[in-house]
Amino acid sequence: MARIVMKFGGTSMAGIERIRNVAARVKREVDAGNQVAVVVSAMAGETDRLVGFCREASSLYDAKEYDVVVSAGEQITSGLLAIALQAAGCKARSWLGWQLPINTSDAHGSARIGEIDTVALDASLADGVVAVIPGFQGVADGQRVTTLGRGGSDTSAVAMAAAMKADRCDIYTDVDGVYTTDPRIVPRARKLSKVTYEEMLELASVGAKVLQTRSVGLAMKENVRVRVLSSFEDGDTNDGHRGTLIVGEEEIDDMERQLITGIAHDKNEAKITLTQVSDRPGSVAAIFAPLADGGINVDMIVQNVAHSTGSTDVTFTVPAADLARSLDILDKAKDAIGYATIVHDTRVAKVSVVGVGMRSHAGVASTMFTTLGERGINIQAIATSEIKVSVLIEEDYTELAVRVLHTAYGLDAEDAA
Repeated sequence: MARIVMKFGGTSMAGIERIRNVAARVKREVDAGNQVAVVVSAMAGETDRLVGFCREASSLYDAKEYDVVVSAGEQITSGLLAIALQAAGCKARSWLGWQLPINTSDAHGSARIGEIDTVALDASLADGVVAVIPGFQGVADGQRVTTLGRGGSDTSAVAMAAAMKADRCDIYTDVDGVYTTDPRIVPRARKLSKVTYEEMLELASVGAKVLQTRSVGLAMKENVRVRVLSSFEDGDTNDGHRGTLIVGEEEIDDMERQLITGIAHDKNEAKITLTQVSDRPGSVAAIFAPLADGGINVDMIVQNVAHSTGSTDVTFTVPAADLARSLDILDKAKDAIGYATIVHDTRVAKVSVVGVGMRSHAGVASTMFTTLGERGINIQAIATSEIKVSVLIEEDYTELAVRVLHTAYGLDAEDAA
């Protein structure tokens, strides 16, 4: 007998027929003798609808009441799935975040999970009852409903799997696994059978949309084995060849290991350049400290060689959605920073190559730069980590860059998909 967490996203829960299909998948696991907890998202588009209501009611809404409203979508789907499971002959009940409870911080709208009390849940699972749990929500101080931020149901599922000591956490989405890149851009992209936590964390952070970044980080911390599967493929979920496993590096054989695991891209970037910044100790801190205080995540940073006048230009990127707020913060800090002008550009994209093989192989960055240069693609900024190289390029060249890099690193499948 295995203990499994199954998570279903919004497209999987979009309507009663799809909820019945989810119930059928869950029932197969129950019939196989497994203990099952299911974490569900709201129906596709429902959270956006509820957010819209909050904004319509007041542009300055109370974050606590916002969480009450937007968490309702998952409450509805958890109850509907429990009903569908009962109709299919399974014992099932829903558990809301406050009933377990899933204890979180009180940062409404972006709460962090602290601990999950599974005593009552464990007893229910042992009695053969399927637990249906709304994702995205918890409770602060035992009283107020909280939400975890957009995409938080992935984090809910991994956290539940860790708390329950589950054998595996299956994430069902509208794709059938993790690919070497977006197959809509590169039809010859290959589905990966296994990816390390570190690689998936990097891929998620640089634009891959398969899993929420927080969920991967939590899975790595708690050593939760995660599998990404399609909600729309039939078949035995115990077939190890289906989907993609996200596991520790020790679970991947040398024969399966490759230099580059995948290529990701992100068009939701904005480039900011401050010209003629005073070239003195503390000037860079004067730029990034107020941005950090404003909750702005800065990614790539380039400081040019100092001018003979004793000044330099500083270029960096921020999420496109934070551009206006970033410009406002920098404008207010102009006297403290001491710059001449601000130049910004949203017509940029970040393209990244990721792979644990970089640790032991030289030339990864060289291949990237040479390949892009041969196609006339100019690099505006560079960022690296131990297993990642990212470049900032003009947005119009994004798909070309992804395609040529995918081929340059030998990631193309032998036969087109």
